[in-house]
This record gives sequence, C-alpha cells and structure tokens, in this order.
Amino acid sequence: MAGISDIVDIGTKQSEHFEGEHFEYRVAPEKLIAGDPLQTLTQCYTSPCGQFSTGIWASTPGHWRVNYTEMEYCEILEGVSVIRDEAGAAKELRTGDRFVIPSGFKGTWEVVESCRKIYVAYEKAA
Repeated sequence: MAGISDIVDIGTKQSEHFEGEHFEYRVAPEKLIAGDPLQTLTQCYTSPCGQFSTGIWASTPGHWRVNYTEMEYCEILEGVSVIRDEAGAAKELRTGDRFVIPSGFKGTWEVVESCRKIYVAYEKAA
C-alpha cells in the first residue's frame, strides 16, 4: 500500500534540488537543424513498468527534428520555443503554457530563448 512517503515532489524553481537521474547531452547530429543546444534532463519519476515518467527538461537555443512515440504533457516554466508539424504549421510556446503532444507527432522543436519545462510522458506498451 502506498503512503505519503511514496508521493514524488517535482520542483519548479531553478534553485531547487531535484531527486532523480540527471543527464546533460547534445542533440544527435542527424536530428540537428541549427545551433548546438545543450539539453538537461532530470528524471524525477519512472513507473515500475517504465511506461510513465516525469521530470524537468531544459535546453539552450537551437532547432532539431522530433518524432514522438509517447504522449507528453508539458508545462513551460521559462523561455520561448516554437514547435512545428511536418506541414510547417507552428505553435509558439511561452512561460506558463500547458499542452499535450500526441503520440505520432513529427516535426521540429526550436528553442528561441533558453527553455525549461515539466514533462509527464506515457509510452504505450509495445
């Protein structure tokens, strides 16, 4: 049975310490369109089955291709990004925006001003 100690807090302030695995990485060359964005990922929680995860993602400016196999809820904590679908339709994302990216979305993600977001992802079982 789960109790209070099993609740996972996910901080939102840059100065807060986040529990979980922390990674720094660059966009893979085959996905990169422009820039050389440095990205960080702090995975705060992954379910035992591995299909559900949440954490904090951040990136410096750059532009790259995306292909979502998971469904992802996002909340932009700071910065400005533009996400475009394969047809070129664009959506600007700013601090405070909350949205869901559906599984199967293909397009590009461009960070215009360094960006941080909370994400919650669900990957359907194969």
